[in-house]
Amino acid sequence: MQHNSNIEVLQRALGIAADGLRGPKTNAAILAAADAGRLSVEAPAPVVALPFPEASEAKLKGVHGDLAGIVREAYSRSPVPFAVIEGLRTKERQAQLVKAGASKTMNSYHLTGHAVDLWPVDPNTGKNLPSDAAFKRGSAEARAADKALWDGLRKIAATMQAVAAERGVSLTWGGGWTNFPDAPHFQIKR
Repeated sequence: MQHNSNIEVLQRALGIAADGLRGPKTNAAILAAADAGRLSVEAPAPVVALPFPEASEAKLKGVHGDLAGIVREAYSRSPVPFAVIEGLRTKERQAQLVKAGASKTMNSYHLTGHAVDLWPVDPNTGKNLPSDAAFKRGSAEARAADKALWDGLRKIAATMQAVAAERGVSLTWGGGWTNFPDAPHFQIKR
């Protein structure tokens, strides 16, 4: 089971051990609270579809049509706004990333337009969330930035994967890779 911060918040509100995991104790506490009239459900906030940003659209130039379509649809449905930070790459750009240690291969799916990198955007400022590298290594700020970034990317990934599945396209999220996790990375088969 994967930790879910929404479940953890609910567990705290119910007064049970907050581990962020679904299970029989959480289910029983929810039902007991509902039976006792201590649980209410609010209607979801209306979703306002924002136009796909021009800067992100420009970075989809040369990206495979199936993947570009998934990105656009996911943007309209994602609970976390995001930007396309990179799409199609040149061999020179890929070589720079390999040299810097930001990529491990010269056979990247970015070279053929079968990959994009997405980044969560702060809905209040419209700016990309900072990475942990923007703060002192190991600091509380760096840890908070890393957590916010991964939380956002997990939600974006869930939306991307749902859209891809609906369209019958096999999509891989780099955040699930164990040897070199690349959370902003999404790719389709060549």
